[in-house]
Amino acid sequence: MTSETAPAPPVTPGSETAPSRTGVRGHPWLTLLAVALGVVMVALDGTIVAIANPAIQKDLGASLADVQWITNGYLLALAVALITAGKLGDRFGHRQAFLVGIVGFAATSAAIGLSEGVAMVITFRVLQGLFGALLMPAALGLLRATFPAEKLNMAIGIWGAVIGASTAAGPIVGGLLVEHVSWESVFFINVPVGLLAVVLCLAILVDHRAENAPRSFDVPGIALLSAAMFCLVWAIIKAPEWGWGDTGTWTFLGIAAAAFTAFVLWEAKVREPLLPLGMFRSVPLSAGAVLMVLMAFGFMGGIFFVTFYLQNVHGMSPVESGLHLLPLTAMMIVSSPLAGALITKVGPRAPLVGAMIVTAVAMFGLSTLGRGTGTVEMSLWFAVLGLGLAPVMVGATEVIVGNAPLEHAGVAGGLQQAAMQVGGSLGTAVLGAVMASRVHDVLPGKWADAQLPQLPPEQADALGEAAELGIVPPAPEGTPEQVVDSMTGVVHDSFLSGMSLAFTLAGIVAALAAGVALFTKGGQHDTGPSVHV
Repeated sequence: MTSETAPAPPVTPGSETAPSRTGVRGHPWLTLLAVALGVVMVALDGTIVAIANPAIQKDLGASLADVQWITNGYLLALAVALITAGKLGDRFGHRQAFLVGIVGFAATSAAIGLSEGVAMVITFRVLQGLFGALLMPAALGLLRATFPAEKLNMAIGIWGAVIGASTAAGPIVGGLLVEHVSWESVFFINVPVGLLAVVLCLAILVDHRAENAPRSFDVPGIALLSAAMFCLVWAIIKAPEWGWGDTGTWTFLGIAAAAFTAFVLWEAKVREPLLPLGMFRSVPLSAGAVLMVLMAFGFMGGIFFVTFYLQNVHGMSPVESGLHLLPLTAMMIVSSPLAGALITKVGPRAPLVGAMIVTAVAMFGLSTLGRGTGTVEMSLWFAVLGLGLAPVMVGATEVIVGNAPLEHAGVAGGLQQAAMQVGGSLGTAVLGAVMASRVHDVLPGKWADAQLPQLPPEQADALGEAAELGIVPPAPEGTPEQVVDSMTGVVHDSFLSGMSLAFTLAGIVAALAAGVALFTKGGQHDTGPSVHV
């Protein structure tokens, strides 16, 4: 492919303009359309696969550990590769990285659907995570380079709305496909979406690269950061199983800390670092990354329990539970572009502080959910949560990507996504541990208060593990209905006690994040792009 370079027009800080386009190729809003379609695959995949896991387990005869690896393998690959993938986009161009990501993600999705054993499914899920890592930073890099400063927040707002809609649609689409087609169709659906995205990208996307884009690779930096991220995320994933005080957990956390330290020392002296430490001299960028971690901690960690609450306490099907989360999705879809417009007008600081306060209120409200909570009350708190999350998704993303130099836009996009992955994994693990501890603390007392027969230690442990998910183990045949009702009430009340504590902690974290948001400000956009067509 031939390449022509057009030097960027001179700009002054805060006045960056994207190259003017009169046709389809390189048009900012069409670029957003093409990018959004590719990102839909990754966002949809994040929740749709969870619905298919029981069917995969049954059809392939997989163990529980195998099924967990279908998710964990993907998350590990994604978290480890995101920043490196962003660097690849900065080096070779975000258009190329995005196209490779789309083709690879669609191809591995098809391979998963054709797999005949769970080992093949896990292998291709890991590869799928690597290709997904290419997509997300490249998407943000393309938006950063294509849109003028005054429209970037609106573009990120729409981009965030697409991600929110796709994420929430996952359980509904997945439930329908698994119920009426097959679990393989959950992966095959990515193939036509990917093909359409490739056609649009080839026709629309223009490759933007800064004149001083990196020309070499920091291989030792990649190795150190990959090892650090792997050990950190692995420790977080395994902590609920091993225990937070376990030697294995602390060993991996210690290795992660050592690798991160070595990475920082190496990056400080290498000529072209993987992650330029000078980026973190920007207080707003650093605050944006911390804010993204805290937001994901509360949101992903807290919302993890909501699906169990809806399905196991209220007895809803996966599709029904997905429909009950629509107020959250709808509010994010509507408010994300509005948040982008507001942030463009007044800057990110005030909207981000206000949004985290609203998110904290929503978390505290969700902590009051009970067995008798109706749809209207649930919908209210879900909607308030969506109202709070949308400006954070948009604003924190713009703060991170917008405060990074254009030549590091891909790395900044990878940093934003890595912060979300680490925050979400940490939130799920920590809040899960808090909830489990609470359930095991209150369950014996509630069981005794209900005057239910004392259980042997082995059965009591099994009951506690089931109660962590709001599941009532089947009672022995012939058990009186009154006793079954008492058992159900005790298990559900214990689960709700744990969920309430988890949401309360998530609310406290959101309130602390409002303080972090005080240190944010909009990006300067002071480097104009060179365009490679």
